[in-house]
Amino acid sequence: MRMNPRNSERIAKLVIWSAAVLVLVVLFAVVAYILYKGLPMINWQFLSENPRNMGREGGVFSTIVGTMMVVVVAMLIAVPFGIGTAFYLAEYARGNFFAKVIRFSAESLSGIPSIVYGLFGFLFFVVYLNLGWSVLSGGLTLAVMTLPTIIRTTEEAIITVPVSYRETSFSLGATKWQTIIKVIFPSALPGIANGVILSVGRCIAETAAVVLTAGSTLRLPSSIFSPTRTMAVHFYILAREGISMEKAYGTAALLIIVIFVINVGLNMLINRSVQKDS
Repeated sequence: MRMNPRNSERIAKLVIWSAAVLVLVVLFAVVAYILYKGLPMINWQFLSENPRNMGREGGVFSTIVGTMMVVVVAMLIAVPFGIGTAFYLAEYARGNFFAKVIRFSAESLSGIPSIVYGLFGFLFFVVYLNLGWSVLSGGLTLAVMTLPTIIRTTEEAIITVPVSYRETSFSLGATKWQTIIKVIFPSALPGIANGVILSVGRCIAETAAVVLTAGSTLRLPSSIFSPTRTMAVHFYILAREGISMEKAYGTAALLIIVIFVINVGLNMLINRSVQKDS
């Protein structure tokens, strides 16, 4: 007995909508619970003071600075290399053997657990290069970890740019490089920005790879060669060792707010720049 096509379509829509609603309910429940527990802890003292007594007292100022420094170092390295590699794959080496090797490597690296990146960063940057536990070691490790995401998202954004844009640019006498800079890059910018935003969020929330390379000191970092503790590591240590669950919830809530503000802010900037160009 065959089901009526309309009934089967309604059942399929119901299943899809139910799955989407379930995901949203779980997401909002987790976020709401953390914000409910953590928001009362966030005040000026919490934001402006360094942690004391292993995090039981004071605030999270040094961890905020450490997080921002590690993320900036990672993005300064990963973004140029990731975007440059993506343009090479999409525009210069499309289909050749070397490009296939790079794509396969990027896809394989994207599935490696972060603890493996942390172990690599510890052995190579901290020990072999003698950089020690530092902001630089943590940033370099996160740069390696986020490169596959930036490469793949940027390449997909470049591929979606219509071929007619390239043909029109070439017909007007533009070179390959001019076409990339003036035509392809602005058109692919929203997709590229999404990949960068995802990478920034992952860097901010990363724990395993950072604790093995940047360290976990509570002191305020004075340079990129100083050890530091990020907010995610601080939250993990406070919660795991039961030092202060109130401070842990406050740090977790602050992490959510920071990631939300960065995502919204970068998206607004990208959309505004795209509108100006159009």
